[in-house]
Amino acid sequence: MALSNSQYQEIMRDYQAQQLKNKHRQDDRIQEIYGKIPAMKELDQAVSTRAVLRAKELLNGDQAALDRLREEIADLREQKAFLLESKGYPADYMEMHYRCPDCRDTAYTPDGNKCHCFRQAQIRLLYAQSNLEAVLRRENFQTFSYQYFDDSRVEPAIGTTVARYMKQVYKWCRDFADRFDEKGGNLLFTGTTGRGKTFLTNCIAKELIDRYHSVIYLSAHDLFEVFSRYRFEYQTEEEMKDMYQFILDCDLLIIDDLGTELNNSFTSSQLFFCINQRLLAGKSTIISTNLSLDRLRDEYTDRVASRIMSNYTIIPLYGEDIRLKI
Repeated sequence: MALSNSQYQEIMRDYQAQQLKNKHRQDDRIQEIYGKIPAMKELDQAVSTRAVLRAKELLNGDQAALDRLREEIADLREQKAFLLESKGYPADYMEMHYRCPDCRDTAYTPDGNKCHCFRQAQIRLLYAQSNLEAVLRRENFQTFSYQYFDDSRVEPAIGTTVARYMKQVYKWCRDFADRFDEKGGNLLFTGTTGRGKTFLTNCIAKELIDRYHSVIYLSAHDLFEVFSRYRFEYQTEEEMKDMYQFILDCDLLIIDDLGTELNNSFTSSQLFFCINQRLLAGKSTIISTNLSLDRLRDEYTDRVASRIMSNYTIIPLYGEDIRLKI
């Protein structure tokens, strides 16, 4: 999921366009206020006049000129805020407004690091240019259908039909997405191939991506490939370092098909590290796997299974292979 130079430039063009949009909107607000509150223009002109005057005094050796300018500007700003609020406007109505206040729509924070909004833009661009965008158009809450689930036979493990059970599962997933901002949380989907695990994770992913949350969707194989390259390659690409950090920091990490990768002590330790770090940071994770809870413990150690069982909502899926019915 690294960015090419052209992709980076595409994102930066969007930031530049946003900066111009911010300036145009500010100019429009200023002209609106000048029309409705003529005294405001006089106050702005007074700010400019005082700045020029005090600059001349400072150049002539008057060291107190700067302090006087600060006091005068503070007083004029108070007058402007009073006028705006008296007419029903916010005190900052004439100031520049930013899509992302943290970087002021520059993509970089004051300390020179990429802003969280840049990372989010990166994820959205990569999704838009991958096959996943097309997948999410097909697999989402709006296209979810119960017709592929049997409603004629009671499943002993759940005491009801699979179709009725899936209505409850749908509600759980919908609630997870709808209340994500206030609750977050973690999910584990279990069940054999073709029971709808990936479809349900896609439903949640699309809902959160559409609301501008940072979502990373990786197969277990690709997840451990990132960890391996970050850990063992001496000259790790900058974007690979970013990707490693995204995995730990993104709003929602989806790990699909856990258990299909080549498992060893490295994957077990990295899975524990990833899960544990995200839990400590209060970040949400969804895992789908064909493994039962007992197999999960056997494959990835008690530590991993304990973290998942203690902190994840476990949703087992039942029924026949849906793909054979489509």
